[in-house]
Amino acid sequence: MNFENKLISGVLIKRYKRFFVDIKIRNKIITAHCPNTGSMQGLLKRGNKVWLTKSNNPNRKLKYTLQIIEVDGSKVGINTHVTNKIFLNALQKNKIKEFDRNIEIKKEVKFGSNVRFDFLVTNKTKKAFIEVKNVTLSRKPKIVEFPDAVTSRGSKHIVELLKASKKNYEIYLAFIIQRDDCKKFTIANDIDPEYSNLLTKAVKKKLKILCYDCKFTSKGIKLNKKIKVKI
Repeated sequence: MNFENKLISGVLIKRYKRFFVDIKIRNKIITAHCPNTGSMQGLLKRGNKVWLTKSNNPNRKLKYTLQIIEVDGSKVGINTHVTNKIFLNALQKNKIKEFDRNIEIKKEVKFGSNVRFDFLVTNKTKKAFIEVKNVTLSRKPKIVEFPDAVTSRGSKHIVELLKASKKNYEIYLAFIIQRDDCKKFTIANDIDPEYSNLLTKAVKKKLKILCYDCKFTSKGIKLNKKIKVKI
């Protein structure tokens, strides 16, 4: 997944009203779009180095978008809007071993009356729904967790994936870690016990977990390697 334009470095001042973030670039403070509705726990310390991009859209009110925050020397991608693009790129380049080369990929596929899953992947012998989640939270060295806030939407996706399984779909949750400093993934059950309980039960009912970290370049972000999962 390549960025729209080259990265611009700055320093974090503050995030507020969920979608706004003040950033100092050289001697000027600008307000940028924050494309992450989560708590962003552990990332929002004033003075953290950040990277953002400038939009080509002349009609956009906020010209800049926050992309990356550096924490303790590690880069963390915070733009949840690019997570699916990162995963899609990996699917298209056959980087996900669970799926062979001869697959058809559809995005934002409706299931039932009130849910859409991120991807439907099919070939001659299988059909699979995949829901993708962005991961940034790390409260202990080398360990990442999800979620960083209560996620009723995430719980709903698990329930609907299990319904899809009963209709002979393979079901997957793909946790994409937009950082490369962690070795193990787990669920933050103290933050959202309901989600943790649902996921634990779902894994016993054919829900498959995919978990990858990401690699950063000056041009973009790409899927890197599988991360150990402990549920």
